[in-house]
Amino acid sequence: MENVRCEGSNICYSDQGKGEVIVLLHGFCGSAEYWEKVIPGLTANYRVIAPDLRGHGASDAPLGAYTIEQMADDVLSLLDALEIPECYLLGHSLGGYITLSFAQHHASRLKGFGLIHSSGYPDSEEAKENRLKSVTMIQSEGIFAFVDQLVPGLFAPEAEPRLLDRAKEIGYKTPPQGAVGASLAMRERPDRRDVISATALPVLLVAGAEDTKVTPERTFTSDNQNITKATLPGVGHMSMYEAPEQLVQIIKDFVHAPVQK
Repeated sequence: MENVRCEGSNICYSDQGKGEVIVLLHGFCGSAEYWEKVIPGLTANYRVIAPDLRGHGASDAPLGAYTIEQMADDVLSLLDALEIPECYLLGHSLGGYITLSFAQHHASRLKGFGLIHSSGYPDSEEAKENRLKSVTMIQSEGIFAFVDQLVPGLFAPEAEPRLLDRAKEIGYKTPPQGAVGASLAMRERPDRRDVISATALPVLLVAGAEDTKVTPERTFTSDNQNITKATLPGVGHMSMYEAPEQLVQIIKDFVHAPVQK
């Protein structure tokens, strides 16, 4: 992992392969390691960059609430530091919320973008209340207890236990103040479904048929011609572990021929 100074914080990232640039943004309580089964399948053809988001992994975790816009600006600073003028930006869950903010504010830096188990919808009132409950749990019981209750709900019921164990292992490395800051960022994010419906850029939307965190209906919010949709059967919220080879092929097809069906 390398690191660069972004918006006053150190952001760590992996940078592998050569060619067209794909940037992968992980989900909440994850890190660049979330993509460990996906990156090897892409680097023969593409340059793949996977940062640890602010508050996650080995990146800095400032105290206080974060914003999705701030986290998107971290990505912009990373692209600037690496002198990358354009890329394909794909985000999982929290990473998808950041991707939509980036697409809204910095569309000229994108060749296309995608949501992987993510949505343009904002938090409901119930979800906002649950974010505050998460913050309270992290602060009172610690990150290990929080991750232990979080991870099982991310996978389809038939997922192999070793996959859950690996996701927990990665989640345990999340600084508690980072998990709190990111929870509050997600709580305050706006409705960005219009970013998906209004863009002329190629868009990839990936859903798991058994995802209870972000259902396919909440991912597939537009039927425009520039949008490619994929639903993975038997998969929950974690296709990068549950179906990595299928996800790699979906990404390759999208980047290679983004406006073809």
